[in-house]
Amino acid sequence: MTQQMTPDRKTAPEFRDIANISLIRPELIQLDNGCKVYSFNSGDQDLVRIEWIFHNLRFNPAKPLLNVAVNTMLTEGTSKLSAAQIADQVDFYGAFLQVDYGYDNSQVVLYTLTKHLAKTLPVLKELITDSIFPEKELETFVRNQQQKLQVSLQKNDVIARRTFNKAIYGDTSYGLGANFEDYKTLTSQDMLAHFKRMYQPSNCTIIAAGKVEKSTLRLINQQFGKEWENYVAIADTSQPDLEPAAQHLYIVEKPDALQSAIRLGLPMFNRTHPDFPAFQVLNTILGGYFGSRLMANIREDKGYTYGIGSGLSSLENGAAFFIASEVGADVCRDAINEIEKEVNLLKTELVPEEELSLVRNYTLGSLLGSLENIFSHADKFKSIYFAGLDYDYYERYTHVVKNITAEEILHLAQKYLDTEKFYRVIAGKY
Repeated sequence: MTQQMTPDRKTAPEFRDIANISLIRPELIQLDNGCKVYSFNSGDQDLVRIEWIFHNLRFNPAKPLLNVAVNTMLTEGTSKLSAAQIADQVDFYGAFLQVDYGYDNSQVVLYTLTKHLAKTLPVLKELITDSIFPEKELETFVRNQQQKLQVSLQKNDVIARRTFNKAIYGDTSYGLGANFEDYKTLTSQDMLAHFKRMYQPSNCTIIAAGKVEKSTLRLINQQFGKEWENYVAIADTSQPDLEPAAQHLYIVEKPDALQSAIRLGLPMFNRTHPDFPAFQVLNTILGGYFGSRLMANIREDKGYTYGIGSGLSSLENGAAFFIASEVGADVCRDAINEIEKEVNLLKTELVPEEELSLVRNYTLGSLLGSLENIFSHADKFKSIYFAGLDYDYYERYTHVVKNITAEEILHLAQKYLDTEKFYRVIAGKY
């Protein structure tokens, strides 16, 4: 007879500190054309995710949408396949294909069963080597994007974010806020020339995760290593220098607005800076999770908003610290005063040990919880690889989070959070 175990509902589970974070590291091979492939082999489920990642070309203010438009339209047709045929061939094998544009990189992503890889990879090769950006599809793309832009510009939070990014990052891809005229600069000829320079082996990193066996890597090399050649022109992936605006206050007045969008912040350092891990802890205390001080004050105590948060964006060539919320138009000024009050408290008073301990465990728990599968480990690798860092970054990160003191938090706030230098954006009523 098996004895039944009765759960003890009166005693809380034992609490244990997170000792360390164990990360899976990739294997590296080079294709015949020199393109690097980093692979993460889980060896269990018959599924693989392959990412072709390309650095964006240098931002051109005269033609600012080329990077995003070229990436978005990769699935719209090649010289051999129409957009419908591309979708049908991928769907037939139960695979999933997507294109993703980021500020620094653009990527093409394929999810497929490994047993169907020999059938799905040729479709990806078509996209990456032979996209043609048909005129008809380009006209549809421009029309749809202009309609989406028209809708987006009715939203205060969108206006505030665009205005803030432009002020912080200036005339770069990070500060780009597309307008209707920008879409009119797109031509199939320009897009094809951009595509040939950008989507070439010398500007590509392939990351494969899932059931990645030797046969998988051989298939990738057959399709993307033997016949895929570099273009005659080298990909210029340098970027213009960031020049934050001299103006620090921006008010986009909307007389009938019931809510105002607030965005406050300033240029900051990215994850390559030694203070980045510690500042992440400071940010979490201030506004980086649901139990943060900004949420407790602005939402729970004052009832000015449904949500407020702060963050630290880390890009390859820049970064920004920001606080964002939408509040009732009649309490906009009061909300800003309370936000600055919370920032200044971090500069004048030590964080209580109980609160700091909670945030330490939350931060480490979030990092550990984000490693749920092999794809997550590949994502963690991408964060450090494209920042030029190594895995010791995560070791330093966990060490700092586990050992940071209230005195160090106070010093960081005094050093970096000067509210007099904040960029302030208000869209709505002020």
